[in-house]
Amino acid sequence: MSTEVKVPVLGESITEATLGQWLKKPGEPVAVDEPIASLETDKVAVEVPSPVAGIMGAYAVEEGATVNVGAVIGSIDAGTGAAAAPAAASAVAPAVTSTAAPAPAAASENSDLPLSPAVRRLVLELGIDPSKIKGTGKDGRLTKEDVVAAAKGAPAPAATSASTATPAASAPTGARQEERVKMTRLRQTIAKRLKSAQDTAALLTTFNDVDMSAVIEARATYKDLFEKKHGVRLGFMGFFTKAVALAARDVPAVNAQIDGDEIVYHNYLDVSVAVSAPNGLVVPVVRNADAMSFAQIEKAIGDFGAKAKAGALTMEDMSGGTFTISNGGVFGSLMSTPIINPPQSAVLGLHRIEDRAVVRDGQVVVRPMMYLALSYDHRLIDGREAVTFLKIVKEAIEDPTRLLIDL
Repeated sequence: MSTEVKVPVLGESITEATLGQWLKKPGEPVAVDEPIASLETDKVAVEVPSPVAGIMGAYAVEEGATVNVGAVIGSIDAGTGAAAAPAAASAVAPAVTSTAAPAPAAASENSDLPLSPAVRRLVLELGIDPSKIKGTGKDGRLTKEDVVAAAKGAPAPAATSASTATPAASAPTGARQEERVKMTRLRQTIAKRLKSAQDTAALLTTFNDVDMSAVIEARATYKDLFEKKHGVRLGFMGFFTKAVALAARDVPAVNAQIDGDEIVYHNYLDVSVAVSAPNGLVVPVVRNADAMSFAQIEKAIGDFGAKAKAGALTMEDMSGGTFTISNGGVFGSLMSTPIINPPQSAVLGLHRIEDRAVVRDGQVVVRPMMYLALSYDHRLIDGREAVTFLKIVKEAIEDPTRLLIDL
């Protein structure tokens, strides 16, 4: 007896997804609610849990296929122990003929590891045992980078004899190679949205720089007490979020959006914070950030960062947002022109902090400086408003007391 596995409801207005990866192989035991496949939607990755306990049956669709909500993607067979893999599983790991070179031990000894097609192919090419590699991907799964790094530090696989070597084994050292990988649904959506923003909005970016001395000093003075009391580290994002909330009160257009021939002004600030996820940059939303404390902001951002790395962000986490803060400085960016996240009208780009010579009171001194970039939709926001907004943010960061007295 088999139980069908169907694509679950993925969220409002989402009708299809891409089957990114099978997490269980045919024949493996499965517990109820245990993830057996990963789906990629336009915004997040969603795991498909097993509806019953049993044995993983045959796949109905392959990795990379587009599936609709409610479609059958596989089955769970009755049973509790490991069973022989169905014949359909042979498509995942083709058998080696008697005239070909023996497959590397990695292919047979570690068949229970969930490997993506690209990783599996790389493992076979390099002759690496995946069970001896520590994965850095979701749930400890192997990535291509993990395999390449392991190959650089591992001895070369034993050469096969000329009589049994396959043609691929005779490829010259340093041969030029190419690999075509289909864009994930998330990456396709990011590409479409960013291009749409460029085609629709009248994008313009204004810059300023900010002396981070006061914020760095405040963090150094209070970071231990802050973490002891609130259980979260005091970072830079709390200061910038508070500064944005302060500036948005004086320049409300930056926190507004265009809807048809109307302008929608928000009396709240929902900040989309750009964080890095395995499949690309995502923007979970810190809601009512203007009413939150430093601790609440830092905790919310920290939780989103952890969920993003684990691929556990939900559709609710990603929906909405009236303004975006993107911190390219964590990756070493000195300056950039960020693109707005429609239907929002502005995005604040933060960059790396570096010591630079500046003039203070007629003297050349060294200060920790950061470039700020505000990209905005010029259809809604005038240059004067954009410059004023960024100036208020700069002044609040250079003198954090302004954040306390609402100045």
